[in-house]
Amino acid sequence: MVTFNNISLLSDIVELFYPRICAGCSTPLGTGEETLCLSCLYNLHRTHFHNNRNNPLEQIFWGRVNVKYATALCFYHKESTLQKIIMKLKYHGEKEIGYALGKELGAELLGTEFETIDLLLPIPLHPKRLKKRGYNQAEIIANGIAAFLNKPVDTTSVRRVVATQTQTRKNRFDRWLNVENIFEVTQPQLLSGKHLLIIDDIITTGATIESLITTLNELENITCSIACIGMADNR
Repeated sequence: MVTFNNISLLSDIVELFYPRICAGCSTPLGTGEETLCLSCLYNLHRTHFHNNRNNPLEQIFWGRVNVKYATALCFYHKESTLQKIIMKLKYHGEKEIGYALGKELGAELLGTEFETIDLLLPIPLHPKRLKKRGYNQAEIIANGIAAFLNKPVDTTSVRRVVATQTQTRKNRFDRWLNVENIFEVTQPQLLSGKHLLIIDDIITTGATIESLITTLNELENITCSIACIGMADNR
C-alpha cells in the first residue's frame, strides 16, 4: 500500500538527487519556496507604485492615452536578477517564473484600487511569435495575478495583427512607429463598458501599450489600467 509517508520519502529522495533550484540565484529551494527563493524575492527592487497615484509609470502615459491606474512590481535594471529571470521566462521556456511573479504582483494589488477592474487583458503576441515561443508570457503573468484578484483573463477579445520587430535597440519615436496600428479588437461586446487591467512583462517607453489603448479607445465606455512586472529604470 502506498502511504503519505512513502510518497513524502520518495519526494525527499528525488529532491536529494534533483534538487529544485531557484530561478534567480540557482541555490536549492527550501521548504515552502517555489521557483524563487525568499532571498531573491526580498532583493527585488520593488516600486510600491500600487500605493501611489501619479507615480512614474502613470506619468509615462500623460498626454498620450488615458490610464486610470498603473503599477509595476519592480524596477528593471540591466544585469539585475529581474532581467535574468525575465530572459528565462521569455526565451528559455521557464513559464513558472511568470506565474510566480504574477502571484507576487497580485498579492500586492489585494485591497487596493486595482480590485475594481473587471478583467485582465494580457498584451497579445502575434500568432507567428506565439507559435515559435509556445506561450505568451503576459498571459502567464496575468494568470498569476488572477489567482489573487479572482478576475477573468481575456485572451480572445484582442489580437495582434502585425508582427513587429524587436523594440530593444529602437529609440522612443521608432518604437512608436514600430507598434502603430498593430492590434485589432475581435470581440468588442466583451470589452465595452469594462475596466480593463492590461498586463505586460516589462515596460520601457510604453509604446506597445499606448498602441493597444488607442485601439481600445475606439470602443464605448472603456477604462484602462496597467500592471507589469518591471518598469525600465534609466537612472
